Amino acid sequence: MVLLALMIAMMLAMLDNMIVGTAMPTIVGDLGGLEHLSWVVTGYTLATAASTPVWGKIGDMYGRKGAFLSSIVIFLIGSALSGMAQDMGQLIGFRAVQGLGAGGLMVGVMAIIGDLVPPRERGKYQGMMAGIMALAMIGGPLVGGTITDNWGWRWAFYINLPLGAVALALVTAVLHLPRKRSKAGIDYLGVVLLTVGITSIVLVTTWGGSEYAWTSARIMELIGIGVATLVGFVFWQTRAAEPVLPLHIFRSRNFTLMSLIGFITGFVMFGATLFLPLYQQAVQGASATNSGLLLLPMLGAMLVTSMVAGRITTGSGRYKIFPIAGGALMIVGLYLLSLMDTGTTRLTSGLYMAVLGAGMGCLMQITMLVAQNSVQMKDMGVASSSATLFRTLGSSFGVAIMGALFNHRVQDVMSERAGAVGSKLTEKSAQLDAASLAKLPKAAREAYQHAVSEGTHSAFLLGAVIAVLVLVAALFVKEVPLKGGPQKPAADGGDAVPAPMAEIV
Repeated sequence: MVLLALMIAMMLAMLDNMIVGTAMPTIVGDLGGLEHLSWVVTGYTLATAASTPVWGKIGDMYGRKGAFLSSIVIFLIGSALSGMAQDMGQLIGFRAVQGLGAGGLMVGVMAIIGDLVPPRERGKYQGMMAGIMALAMIGGPLVGGTITDNWGWRWAFYINLPLGAVALALVTAVLHLPRKRSKAGIDYLGVVLLTVGITSIVLVTTWGGSEYAWTSARIMELIGIGVATLVGFVFWQTRAAEPVLPLHIFRSRNFTLMSLIGFITGFVMFGATLFLPLYQQAVQGASATNSGLLLLPMLGAMLVTSMVAGRITTGSGRYKIFPIAGGALMIVGLYLLSLMDTGTTRLTSGLYMAVLGAGMGCLMQITMLVAQNSVQMKDMGVASSSATLFRTLGSSFGVAIMGALFNHRVQDVMSERAGAVGSKLTEKSAQLDAASLAKLPKAAREAYQHAVSEGTHSAFLLGAVIAVLVLVAALFVKEVPLKGGPQKPAADGGDAVPAPMAEIV
């Protein structure tokens, strides 16, 4: 029952952006404010990223159950207010409230599972988490479209309320964790410095190359603010009585390596989920309505691999092979995807996606498992929140950098193949919707298809190069026995101790 509640909460956090993304055209048509459209997503992302480490620390200090329930309540309040928004400004503000709660949902799920289930047994539940992720990414656009068409866009937010109420009731009734009460106060200065630093980074990756040129004064200012505040944050964490992100957890080689691997996995995964549907719609003529289903080969392979990896890890206690295999498969999958052109069939692209999905399946939950196994129980929350934060930041960088490379390549190819007309078509956005694409003359449409193929080639080739870092980092992972494994009597007749890894296998 506890796991059911946790999975519902996890789905709330992951499903929301997918549903809202599909409803956005209708929302803009009703509320107006097209020029502020990007802030509906950006406000939510900023609040989620900035609040993630704070929720983890609050759970460590004051108890995970209370922190988790609070995050659900804040998320539901934000959902209800977003559904009642009367203009775009209100919607952006209420989405930020929703994001504050969402930051605690993912961290709460991971940390509570970390409290309840020993690392050795935790692999059994990886398939469930991967399944929720796949379900959200596939079903989100379909659910969003159905809700918007039949009930109106406000129900894209109201649908969270009954699901959240079930999660609240179950967590309150069946989750029993020891209460905590830290004598130390919250590190408010650390929270402020970290929030400003994360906000600056996310804004740079969101605005760079779209709202502002990468070399513009605004982007340079944000980079300066971000670097200064993060340096100040690191300095302050060495002196704070109860640091919001204790730096000693990074003394663990495995934890630091998993943070790097999680960052790159986020970089690659969200870049892939952005460009694959675009390629299949623009080049292969797939329907935008079923865009979530286009990712099924990748997500299905990710789900199966994650379940297999979890079972093997639980049975043997060994896990180092999975980051290594995941890094290798990710490199191969991204390279294969970079080979796609205007003649690539859906079957071929589906097979390429499955290779990438298998690589991500080896990494998605193993990174969290090893990160949690590398810290003491008292730091479970900050370990979970840090791993989640690095993956979130990786996704921001991935979308920004791969997106900038994609847009630049599309515009260059359109200029080469369609001249001034091609440049004008893509000067505002390199991503044309299906309706705009259908209106183009045949020559311009073919030029755009070639341009998208070239753009995805460049983006995925960059991803393959970046993914090499995963393989390198995985080679340096030290296979520390997972806590909670088989026990053997101590030689002196004292307390039982974990059996050595060789004996476990």
